[in-house]
Amino acid sequence: NPYAGLVARLRAAWLSGKTRPMEYRVTQLEALGRFLDEKKQDILEATAADMRKPPFEAEFSEIILCKNELNDTLNNLCHWMKDEHVEKNLVTRLDSAFIRKDPYGVVLIIAPWNYPVHLLLVPLIGAIAAGNCVIVKPSEISKNTERLLAETLSCYLDNDCFAVVTAGVEGTTKLLENKFDYIFFTGTPTVGRIVMTAAAKHVTPVTLELGGKNPCYVSDTCDLKNVARRVAWGRFFNAGQTCIAPDYVLCTLEMQEKLMPALREAITEFYGSNPRESPDFGRIIGDKQFRRIRALLSSGRVAIGGQTDEKERYIAPTVLADVLPSDPAMQEEIFGPVLPIVVVANMDEAIDFINARPRPLALYVFSCDCKVVNEVLERTSSGGFCANDTLMHVTLTSLPFGGIGNSGLGKYHGKFTFDTFTHHRACLHRNMGLEALNAPRYPPYNEQKMGLLKATFEIKRRGMCTLL
Repeated sequence: NPYAGLVARLRAAWLSGKTRPMEYRVTQLEALGRFLDEKKQDILEATAADMRKPPFEAEFSEIILCKNELNDTLNNLCHWMKDEHVEKNLVTRLDSAFIRKDPYGVVLIIAPWNYPVHLLLVPLIGAIAAGNCVIVKPSEISKNTERLLAETLSCYLDNDCFAVVTAGVEGTTKLLENKFDYIFFTGTPTVGRIVMTAAAKHVTPVTLELGGKNPCYVSDTCDLKNVARRVAWGRFFNAGQTCIAPDYVLCTLEMQEKLMPALREAITEFYGSNPRESPDFGRIIGDKQFRRIRALLSSGRVAIGGQTDEKERYIAPTVLADVLPSDPAMQEEIFGPVLPIVVVANMDEAIDFINARPRPLALYVFSCDCKVVNEVLERTSSGGFCANDTLMHVTLTSLPFGGIGNSGLGKYHGKFTFDTFTHHRACLHRNMGLEALNAPRYPPYNEQKMGLLKATFEIKRRGMCTLL
């Protein structure tokens, strides 16, 4: 296996204990901060070359949000690493019971192409903070960013403990044959299943950050202009190539007719009368993805946009009206600048529509009525939930980010990333004396010993209290 030597080298470094001291972890994290500062322009240029990502969007999503994660981790690492002391029973009252925060060992992070820096560095920050050795594999599809990461990241990090691997499908398959102590994958459900199968051979735990069709229910009671601007921003940010973008809108026929001019106005406000000429609207990453998205435009009727240019890999910000559940656009995650609108009779029908499909990575609802928001929240299930906006929940390091069911497994961001890459080790340090306390558990058994055992080990339910 071409990667066996690399994995063995990192495992030897981890076993040496080099990554465990807090000072070492802080040094490596600070080096990542320097990378983001010093290579900022290179990152902007690489993401622009890959998908003409607007510099504003790239700086916000690839640099600022990464630095927030980094600074949150550096601010709290000392506290996160501490042993967590837990409650004890009568027998262990004089002993020490605690949770030790151990690193897993050698971990693998596989990143996607749509946010090629953010979705590689954020899990890497948590993996370093937790004391692991790490192999990162950037996506080969965003080739300019992959080259930048491969050539420069090793100049900032300790090469004994961290490595960047560049590989396509065949190479990644070989990489996954090695035994890792944890695998963190971001990508499609199809590839996620392959990663999970490979991990199962070594009983390796995984985090799978996948995707899906994120519903956006718009109720009849809302501020139309604000809804249109927030939905359009979330759908067309990064040319729609965002795993938590609103994938389709559910609303009544009356709301669809009201929403259409508001969406048209928002798109013109954001990108001008010809979005193709806007410096703030990106392009599709590759020809294969372009052709797949273009084929979805046959769904319903094109109400806004619809223009395409294969040579430029340009698809205009597009809204499809009167889309049927059986249409192509509703059969797969769109992952592009196309927003289908599916008409429902009311909120109950929208909730039934959502619940009849795989649980999404994100669910959005717009309403001025808090009862509607709470009803949708209570009666549905999703990785994340955001009311009266899109994408913004991902900007909070205090909220866990992750899917459920087909949209993923596990969570990260802030302390959740540290916990993901940490083995919470149960520890009990007992006193060598006071043997009389242990006598009830030893044979020969009798009823008296059972009574003592119950008295000292049983956890009793607390009395019910009534709130006046």
